[in-house]
Amino acid sequence: MTDLAALSDLSAPWAVRVAPTLRLADHVASGTDEVTALARAVGADADALLRLLRFLACRGVFAEREPGRFALTPAAELLREDHPARLRRWLDQDGAGGRMDLAWPALLQAVRGGGAGYPAVFGAPFWADLDRHPALAGSFAALLGGAAEELARELAHAYDWSGARHVVDVAGGTGALLAVLLASHPRLRGTLVELPHTARAAAALLRERGLEGRADVVAGSAFESLPAGADVYLLSWVLHDWPDADAARILRRCAEAAGARGRVVVVESAAPAAPSPLVTALDLRMLLLVGGRERTAEEYAALAAEAGLALREVARTSLGRVVLEGRADARASRLRAAAAS
Repeated sequence: MTDLAALSDLSAPWAVRVAPTLRLADHVASGTDEVTALARAVGADADALLRLLRFLACRGVFAEREPGRFALTPAAELLREDHPARLRRWLDQDGAGGRMDLAWPALLQAVRGGGAGYPAVFGAPFWADLDRHPALAGSFAALLGGAAEELARELAHAYDWSGARHVVDVAGGTGALLAVLLASHPRLRGTLVELPHTARAAAALLRERGLEGRADVVAGSAFESLPAGADVYLLSWVLHDWPDADAARILRRCAEAAGARGRVVVVESAAPAAPSPLVTALDLRMLLLVGGRERTAEEYAALAAEAGLALREVARTSLGRVVLEGRADARASRLRAAAAS
C-alpha cells in the first residue's frame, strides 16, 4: 500500500537540504563531529542543530555514535562537496538549487494553467530571473558545468564526428561541453551561441582551455538566426527546457542554418514509452520551472518534422542519453510549402 503520510511529509525533504547547505558532512568528515563544536563551525544554534541531526540520523543520514557525536553514513557521504554525484550543490539552499526548490509551492498554478509555476513565486520566468541575478546565474552554470563535461566525454565517443569540421553548440551554456568535444577531436572547430551574460563566461572558459583559436562565441538566442553553414548544430539538454511550440521554433532555426548539407544533433534523456518514477519526476520539475517537458524519441522526431527535419536515433551513451540526428527532409519541406500556399 502507498504510504501517503510519508509522501506528503515535508520535514525530511527540507532537513536533507539544510544539512548540505551547512556543509555538515564535510565538517564531520574533517573531524568536527561533536554537536557544540559543529554548531560553532557552521554558525548554527547547538540545540536546534542537535535536533536536526537526530532527525536525520533516525532516517539513516548520519549516525549518532554516542550522545551528541555524529558520524557519516553512506547516505551522508553523498552530501560531501567532493562526492562525484555532486548532490550537495543541487541541495544547497543558498544557490540556484535552493531557489528552484522554492518554486514547488507554485505547482498548483502550473497544473491549473499548464505552464511554468516559477514566475508565480519569483515574479519572472526562470531564464529572466537568471538574467537579473548574476550570482544566481553563476550558481546555475556551476551546477550544469560538471554534468556537461560528463556528457561531453560520452558524446565525444558515442557519436561519429569523423565527417564534421565545424560544430555550432546552440544554447551551449558556459562552454564546458564544447571544450571537451574540441579537445577530443583536434580537427573540429566550434561556435557557441548563448545569451550575452553566459556567452562571456563561455568565452573565458574556452580561453582558459587554450581553445580560442578553434572556437568562437556568438551572443545570441536559439530563437534567432544562427550562424549558417556548419556541419553540425548541437542541441544538448536544450529542447526539454521548452514547451512544444518553442522547441519546434528552435529546431526550425537549426534546420535553416544547417541547410541541405548540415546535421542537427539532439542529445536528451529520452523518456521511455512507459512512465517511470525518475522520468515523471524530471518531467514535473520541467513543467514547474520552465514549462518544458521530457519527451520520447518519437515525440522529438515529431517536433523535428514540423521543422522540416527527418530525425532518427543514432546512438545511446553509456548513461542512457539518446543521440538523435536530423537532416533536411525534402518531402516534409514540400508539404509545408504546399500547405502554406
